[in-house]
Amino acid sequence: MNKPSINLGRRAFLRGVGATVALPSFRSLGVETKAAEAVARSVTATGAPLRMAYLYVPNGVIMDKWRPEGVGSDFKFNHSMKSLNPFKEDLQIIKGMEQINGTAGPDGAGDHARAGATFLTGARPRKTAGADIKLGISVDQMAANYIGSETRLSSLELSCDAVRKSGRCDSGYSCAYQYNLSWRSASQPMTPESNPRLVFERLFGGGSNEERNKSLAKRRAEKRSILDIVMSDAKSMNNQLGRNDRNKLDEYMTGVREIERRIEKAEGFGPPPNPGVDAPDEGVPREYQEHIRLLFDMMLIAFKTDQTRISSFLLAHDGSNRNFTHLGVNEGHHGLSHHRDDRRKMDKIVKIDTFYSEQLAYFLERMKSTEDVDGKSLLHNSMIVWGSGHSDANRHTHDDLPIILAGNAGGKFNPGRHLELPVETPLNNLYMRMLHEAGAPTDRIGDSTGVLKGI
Repeated sequence: MNKPSINLGRRAFLRGVGATVALPSFRSLGVETKAAEAVARSVTATGAPLRMAYLYVPNGVIMDKWRPEGVGSDFKFNHSMKSLNPFKEDLQIIKGMEQINGTAGPDGAGDHARAGATFLTGARPRKTAGADIKLGISVDQMAANYIGSETRLSSLELSCDAVRKSGRCDSGYSCAYQYNLSWRSASQPMTPESNPRLVFERLFGGGSNEERNKSLAKRRAEKRSILDIVMSDAKSMNNQLGRNDRNKLDEYMTGVREIERRIEKAEGFGPPPNPGVDAPDEGVPREYQEHIRLLFDMMLIAFKTDQTRISSFLLAHDGSNRNFTHLGVNEGHHGLSHHRDDRRKMDKIVKIDTFYSEQLAYFLERMKSTEDVDGKSLLHNSMIVWGSGHSDANRHTHDDLPIILAGNAGGKFNPGRHLELPVETPLNNLYMRMLHEAGAPTDRIGDSTGVLKGI
């Protein structure tokens, strides 16, 4: 019998574990030393899990139609955010935040790549379209390093875009920067999943709850045997490869060993819980809104069943030129964003901004209407950031970003306000606050200058 090739073995392995295995617990980065602290601090005062989510929309907004009127608790939502009125007491709209490393600096053009790359990392991406990408760990993965071992999945990454991890995209920047919101390390993005069905099966396995329980032992055995095959294939090829390819193979084998730890972790949690709903149909929905909402539903059910407490969602990559014909907008979003103050084009973007606000409203309604284990809502026991790496995409500005903080952090936040912070407040200061509330007392992320107070 012929031995499978590395590629075949790799595909079989990933397919074998993709629907059921949790993400790495990052024990090699010191999670175990933080375990007691994480247990004590990754929950609310009532003992409910504390969740965090990061939601990204592309190409900025039209600020004069987005920014609320008034400050403090006495504010009114503007035109494109009126769908959020039912959640006024659950939100903080924060003015004055920036990501300084999104600006050109010495790197010149490429603001769309930098907008997405810096949003959760606060780090300046190396300008390259090759394999030597360099960025920084993202806030969600910082949290996962501390508290990810408390759940089956350390984190959950979602996107409505097809995955692109290489190639040239914006102005000489690798596509990896625009198509990956979450970064495990400076050179390793966390590949998001766009297929709701695959997300569901990753969370709960395939088939009914009974079928999943019956197949648990079989899946365990298969994962281990496939892992052995992959490792054997990788080792057998080592002497046939050049130096650079051997380095690549070593990285691959490191990944395999990491997955082995993932398997052990998933097995330790036993069979996945019954989600209480059927799996979505196979494939990606044709309608963009349905796609967004299905992925929001997957995030909600992951939070509700405590499969993970950390998630990111790239609704569309920065620079996305998606059209919105159902809104009467036939032009691409990115093209319109370079409107040069043409009010006709700006009004079309307002329609897109309104659409995205409506999707946030959908998610918030689902979160608020879902009861948590302590009788509060999932939204109450969450920290949710919604925003963009641009404010004015026409001018490629990265200051005064459109940022919404939803949820109460289990009683730690004071929502229901439009906050005006000092100009050029690092967005990473907000992330520092969230990390500390989640039990991940990190000293710094990106250009942070401290922990944001007063929220």
